[in-house]
Amino acid sequence: MPFVNRAVESEIIARLTGQPRKIVILYGQRQVGKTTLAQHVFQQLQGKKVLSINADFNPHVEIFSSRDYEKMRLFVAGFDYLFIDEAQRIPDIGINLKILHDNFPTLRILVTGSSSLDLANQVHEPLTGRTWTFRLHPFSAGEIAAQSNVLEYHSRLEEWLLYGSYPGVLELEQHKDKTHFLNELTHAYLYKDVLELGSIKHSGKLRDLLRLLAFQIGGEVSFNELGRQLGMDTATVQRYVDLLEQTFVLTTVGGYSRNLRKEISKRQKIYFQDLGVRNALIDMFSPLSNRNDTGQLWENFLFIERTKLLDNHQVRANRYFWRLQTGAELDYVEEYEGQLNGFEFKFGNKTAPVPRAWQEAYPDANFSTINRDNWLPFVLEP
Repeated sequence: MPFVNRAVESEIIARLTGQPRKIVILYGQRQVGKTTLAQHVFQQLQGKKVLSINADFNPHVEIFSSRDYEKMRLFVAGFDYLFIDEAQRIPDIGINLKILHDNFPTLRILVTGSSSLDLANQVHEPLTGRTWTFRLHPFSAGEIAAQSNVLEYHSRLEEWLLYGSYPGVLELEQHKDKTHFLNELTHAYLYKDVLELGSIKHSGKLRDLLRLLAFQIGGEVSFNELGRQLGMDTATVQRYVDLLEQTFVLTTVGGYSRNLRKEISKRQKIYFQDLGVRNALIDMFSPLSNRNDTGQLWENFLFIERTKLLDNHQVRANRYFWRLQTGAELDYVEEYEGQLNGFEFKFGNKTAPVPRAWQEAYPDANFSTINRDNWLPFVLEP
């Protein structure tokens, strides 16, 4: 597959080469292309010397966790750029990056991490005011459509709903190869990262929780109920969900409320960051015509593609769902610069009426139905 240009690349280059000089941190799931993107970034910087560090290589770990200025000086001397891949694997990486940043004023640094919690905890305090942070997702609708064309992307909608958009999936043509890749990804990386990060010794409960959540995408979840089903206390369920969110497996969304008595704001919806991973967890890759969860897939797809779009364009919008105790609801609410926009998702081509309760509570808010006829602008235009 030809190289797919990533939407955040130009901004990363601008931050990496511009002023003020700061460390660039690139977060993202395993296998989303962080290393490939970093290498492509450095290819654009012709004539510059780049030191690339693999955090899985012990001698590198020893040097860049040492807090020893002289050791690191000998290693980075003469280089214009330092690239550290999977930096969360290096102990005390935050303080060591601070030493490098503060003592080598011409050195530019790019680091990647597949766990926002683990790496962020290490760099937050030592690197306050010294970082630019980016998030890399699996390929977005805009990135894929730019590589081919919008009509082709539209025609492959079922593929995105079944297999997601990891780069490794797009490189494969056959169904069996795509499902094999996703099963390998899910079991070899997803469980491993979460188990290591959370120091979880028994993976069975984590697998059971993920499967339960996979069946509930787009629906409100109760951590109390999940705990009862799994024989776990609520606090442990919450901790596992937090870990899954910080390792970019899930996204949680709260209910929107301006403290109206009838609005439900304490429940959460959960979406998977990639539908291929979700379908692998429940071993369900059958065609849409043979499924009873198409509406759930559609809602998850639209939410995640909208998230990618906003992240890639550095738009910091707040995202919610909305529901009243009476049952009136909206699938998605977006708040940006004081403007409230409500959306209802329909997989067919029907248009939903604006809920009267929404209109009465928020008369200045917008409302739209996103369906098979008009979904492309929602995922392509911020």
